[in-house]
Amino acid sequence: MPSQREIVLPPSIRLSGDGLLLREWTEADLSALVEVYDDPEIDRWTPVPSPFDSTAAGEYLAKAREGRAEGRTKAQLAITTDGEQPRGEVYLFRCRVDVRDIELAYAVGSRHRRQGLASRAVKLATDYAHRHLGARRVLLRIEARNAPSMAVARATGFRLTDDEPVTREAKGRQVTLYTWCHHNGGADPVSP
Repeated sequence: MPSQREIVLPPSIRLSGDGLLLREWTEADLSALVEVYDDPEIDRWTPVPSPFDSTAAGEYLAKAREGRAEGRTKAQLAITTDGEQPRGEVYLFRCRVDVRDIELAYAVGSRHRRQGLASRAVKLATDYAHRHLGARRVLLRIEARNAPSMAVARATGFRLTDDEPVTREAKGRQVTLYTWCHHNGGADPVSP
């Protein structure tokens, strides 16, 4: 059995390409964080609290920083087109099941949807995970009814796997998530 090299994220991440700059959130971004996450669609598909106000944004940012400092197992990056105004977020974190894999999650604010931001951010983060972190696989976990996220997965080269669905508790309800996978390199052995 090959050894499992645990992925460790660097202390700071800043990625650019395809008209985007993905960067760490700052205190100056709190109002933009509220704009992104205080949205019925975000509430529907994510475990982020709702309503998402300035207090929730402050707690979210503090928790993100605390998580980064404790073990560098996750990174929450603002999606920007200019390096300034956040339009969404892409979240990279080490997979709990296999430490050689990275999971991604993403959200785009309602005013910024239908501009390809999620697809471009996912491509950029996926490339980074493979090339710079050495991830064996990059995973997305998506609910079966989340058609927009499935469209992003397909558009960015992810394939639905035949892995057992993952059940998580979110906002007092059971959520069933299906695994989508992006392999580094050529042939993708997962089912279509």
